[in-house]
Amino acid sequence: MNRHDAGHESEHEHDELAARLRQLPSERLPPASAWQGIAAHLREEPRHRPAAIATPVRHRRRWLPIAAAAAVAALALLGPGRWWELHERSPAPLESPLEMQADALADQYRQAIAAIPQDTVPAELVPALHELDASAAGIRSAIAQSPDAGFLLGQLRRTYALRLELTRQGLAAAGLVT
Repeated sequence: MNRHDAGHESEHEHDELAARLRQLPSERLPPASAWQGIAAHLREEPRHRPAAIATPVRHRRRWLPIAAAAAVAALALLGPGRWWELHERSPAPLESPLEMQADALADQYRQAIAAIPQDTVPAELVPALHELDASAAGIRSAIAQSPDAGFLLGQLRRTYALRLELTRQGLAAAGLVT
């Protein structure tokens, strides 16, 4: 009996309830046929997967066309602009030290040639000068292809020096001083 219930219920009601509880069976066992049915179901191979496993696949398939359409739309709207940005901002390839030296040498050569009036060069020297210019361009191309070939810088230097010397000799023969 509970202390809180002491004043509300009588002892007689508790005794009656206790008697009824004692009359209930202590355990209820299922019939033997139920256990045999359970064992038979456990031994059977499952014929089909439960429908709950197939549901997410159908759900995914339903959204697949929508997701594909969204991806195509995003690529159509954003793709060309992004492609253009990437190609527009592509960094210039870094020059090797040999290429930078060749550029410096070419700048010095251009300054020296600019100081010489080219229209006063004798006509018989023009084909040789063009040949030396073509040779210098070929050496510059070879330097770009093989930036580790240091001997090419020496050849370029000699070609430029020969071109300048030939130009000066032609001007000296014409009576002009450089």
